[in-house]
Amino acid sequence: MGMAKPMRDDEEFASFVRAHADSLFTTAYLLTGNPGRAEELLQDTLARLYPRWARVTAADSPTAYVRRSLVNGYVTASRKRSSRDVSMSDLPMNSDGRDLAEEVVDRQLLWQLLRTLPDRQRAALVLRYFHDQPDTEISEALGCRVSTVRSLISRGVAAMRETYARLNHVTPDRPGRTVS
Repeated sequence: MGMAKPMRDDEEFASFVRAHADSLFTTAYLLTGNPGRAEELLQDTLARLYPRWARVTAADSPTAYVRRSLVNGYVTASRKRSSRDVSMSDLPMNSDGRDLAEEVVDRQLLWQLLRTLPDRQRAALVLRYFHDQPDTEISEALGCRVSTVRSLISRGVAAMRETYARLNHVTPDRPGRTVS
């Protein structure tokens, strides 16, 4: 009879992974900028949480709990110098009428700008703008105060604007105007 609970936990875990893997992979990819590293980060996170799955399911939001663990794993891993590598974007395979070249350029520019940010700023921006999380949830995920989250986001956006302006030779206060 003692086997019933672990079997249920296994089924809950498998069901959760099936339902949320795409969203969690997207988070990992936005953080790492590399599909291989994103997959590794997600697998490591799920493997680390699996033995404590009952704790995850007991959380108010199991998805937020896993995402927070994913972000923590990313920040911890990226502190190690050896985990830094150059990422390359993959071109989309199918066309649905959109200008794929422009999308690829925009996506590459976004990755380029995100990669210039410190890890915590990047994580705060990913959680805010790609997952629409409020400051309180981001602060829990990053283990900091709400005011720190606001500062991380503000500084991250400002740094991305400045980098964009520098790369495109435009003045940050007057978009579209070239610097002579």
